[in-house]
Amino acid sequence: DLATNLVGQPLVRQQVMKGVREFLENRNPEKPLVMSFHGSTGTGKTYVSSMLVRYLFQGGLQSPYVHQFSPIVHFPHAEQIEQYKESLKRWIQGNLTNCGRSAFLFDETDKMHPGLIDVIIPFLGPSWVVYGTNYRKAIFIFISNAGGEQINEMTLDLWRARKDREEISLQDLELAISKAVFENPQSGFWKSGIIHEHLIDFVVPFLPLKRHHVKQCVVSELIQQGLEVRPDVVQEVADSIPYFPEEEKIFSSTGCKTVASRISFFF
Repeated sequence: DLATNLVGQPLVRQQVMKGVREFLENRNPEKPLVMSFHGSTGTGKTYVSSMLVRYLFQGGLQSPYVHQFSPIVHFPHAEQIEQYKESLKRWIQGNLTNCGRSAFLFDETDKMHPGLIDVIIPFLGPSWVVYGTNYRKAIFIFISNAGGEQINEMTLDLWRARKDREEISLQDLELAISKAVFENPQSGFWKSGIIHEHLIDFVVPFLPLKRHHVKQCVVSELIQQGLEVRPDVVQEVADSIPYFPEEEKIFSSTGCKTVASRISFFF
């Protein structure tokens, strides 16, 4: 499914498959699987995390063992951070007591209040039992737009240097993401022990999408909606999306995010 439906993200496919497969094949993992997804809007971060839980848990996102957090919904007020820390810790602990093989998805980690995320450090490391709970089979996924700008800039620089997007390696991007995410005082990961203690197993960069990727998204969406795949419609939808940089218009500014809603304009 990743190979067929995730458009234009070879690094993601490689990283996620490797991480999940090795983790699930290990009957006694030393620590939970911790992945951090970075990239700009519409590049597939939420799509990949929901695809993962769909295959790993009966009922997917609706499973009682899959838990989603959004800072805007669950932790909106900076002045209540101590209260949030306590409830987040209790919530994770309680759910891991119910089922050690739980998944926790943190949306928009970049919008989290700095310091809040650190209460979950004891659950991410390699110690054997925390608060009386054996939790080493859990999966934690952090999803963030932070680093997206840097990933886009680097991809653009490489494109200008005539280096193909598919040639970009993880090493090319890792340093840029680290600086943007972990050294930014506005970021939820700022000065976080999660970083200093190297508790993230996979930092996964999502690259900006080119016009032909957007067209692939349009085709998939038409098929999904049971509509005829007409080349003129595919072209028109792809052309209606904003691209950057202003002059060359190489990469989609919104990835594939608005594709589904735009299709109705052309039918």
